[in-house]
Amino acid sequence: MIEQTTSYCHRGGDAPLLGATIPEHFAAVVARFPAQEAVVSLPQDRRLTYAQFANAVDTLARGLLGSGFAKGDRIGVWSTNNIEWLLLQMATARIGAVLVNINPAYRPRELAYALERSEVQGLFVIPRFRHSDYIAMLTDLIPELAAPAAPRLNSAAFPALRAVVVYDPQAPDATQAPAPGFLTWPQVLAAGAAIDAAALDAVTASLDRDDAINIQYTSGTTGFPKAVVLTHHNILNNAYFSARAMHFSEADRLAVPVPFYHCFGMVVANLLCFSVGACLVIPCEHFDAREVLRGIAAERCTAVHGVPTMFIAELEDPEFAEFDLSSLRTGIMAGAPCPPALMQRVIHDMHCREILIGYGETEASPLTHLTSRDDSLERRTETVGTNLPHQEVKMVDTESGATVPLGAIGEICFRGYHIMRGYYGDAEATAKAIDKQGWLYSGDLGTMDADGYVRITGRLKEMIIRGGENIYPREIEDFIFTHPKVAEVGVFGVPDEYYGEEIMAWIQLHAGESASEDEIRDYCRDKIAHFKIPKYIWFVDEFPMTVTGKLQKFRMREIAVEKLKAQT
Repeated sequence: MIEQTTSYCHRGGDAPLLGATIPEHFAAVVARFPAQEAVVSLPQDRRLTYAQFANAVDTLARGLLGSGFAKGDRIGVWSTNNIEWLLLQMATARIGAVLVNINPAYRPRELAYALERSEVQGLFVIPRFRHSDYIAMLTDLIPELAAPAAPRLNSAAFPALRAVVVYDPQAPDATQAPAPGFLTWPQVLAAGAAIDAAALDAVTASLDRDDAINIQYTSGTTGFPKAVVLTHHNILNNAYFSARAMHFSEADRLAVPVPFYHCFGMVVANLLCFSVGACLVIPCEHFDAREVLRGIAAERCTAVHGVPTMFIAELEDPEFAEFDLSSLRTGIMAGAPCPPALMQRVIHDMHCREILIGYGETEASPLTHLTSRDDSLERRTETVGTNLPHQEVKMVDTESGATVPLGAIGEICFRGYHIMRGYYGDAEATAKAIDKQGWLYSGDLGTMDADGYVRITGRLKEMIIRGGENIYPREIEDFIFTHPKVAEVGVFGVPDEYYGEEIMAWIQLHAGESASEDEIRDYCRDKIAHFKIPKYIWFVDEFPMTVTGKLQKFRMREIAVEKLKAQT
């Protein structure tokens, strides 16, 4: 229903909301499609049917219970994409533990923040990936891991943490721990020997659909990432109705190059497939355009997800023409605006004639809007579509909070089943994000037309979105400020044709000091995630300031954009 004059939309649906927990719904899917392939991991050369996958989930769930974990405990996973990540996702849901997603690009400082903020009690980690040695970072951060094995870990820095479990995606049965304080995957599985099927089922039966089941890290508005708490009801329904919008079924096979630790990957890819019996294909541990193309062709995938930069990289791959992508039908592109020319290439060159554009945020589980396969090219490129069923959306005046007329710019607000429980351990930030009537304020600006289609026009919050990664200027500023030569720093985003936005830092040095761009970048390297290191670093003598002494970032951005244009 669309009101005739104001920017408000509420959509019902042709199907009711699901009332089950994740394991209850998953059990019904497994019963319907036991022999159907559930997951194919090409880097691991492994494939599992739904019956095999469900059995592996239950084995791990019993192991978690036998290791002392229970409903409400927080279990982190710090890893690239692999089958074990999926098993952890579904096994924690099976026992009601809260899975905490940790970005594999994090460095020790960022990992420490995540462990502290979420009071993580168990951490699963891979040994290494490319240049990231996770074991070395962990042993530096938690020296107690080098001590002789004990019944539980006792960390002075992280008192809640009682176990760190290492697993190798290429050798999940490996029993050799890298240091005495680590547990191994086989040890966890063995701990479940005393837990029978009836005991596991009893735990699952005690769960409620409104129980917290996941913590994702996101910006909220500004500052350090906030720990978003999501429930069974939040993410299961978001995944299910996203699948319905894609016309997805057990006949589909989805290539998933987006990271699992993102809500896009975990909910709109993994759980989406498992909600309808589709097959999830992991083409690569971490995005690699060539491997995605190879995986689509080899597995005859019918869909592929990604942010615009991923689709660009796939289309521009020198061997693109060598891969048969004719099996593709659909997918979701989200995380940044999609240029019309890119959309046309994805439709025609990749055969994704039903590709959808998605919009949302982690605090909303994450999808709030999707285009339709029946929409015109204009609507599929200039709008983010209409809100999903059983959701409400409105545009409000940023000063008065009143709903604005159709076509007028306002802050986009959401309400419905999909709104987060809140930010973990931060009632104040939760109250700022969600008002007393249950409306979540997105921080994004947009317009709505009479058919409910939304256009994104700008952003109130300072968050930078680079290639689908949410980046928080305050976090980068706080780190660069620790450099002994830096007196003041301001970080913001500037437009970039490939990534959507790039990071710029303006730095004022202490009197008498000098520094180079490379010196600042070297200082950041291996201390913060690589994608947070500024591409542009300008040294300035002063900043545009407000009368109250705050940096005028909008003015800094205007100046930067002007100068960058002049240089091209």
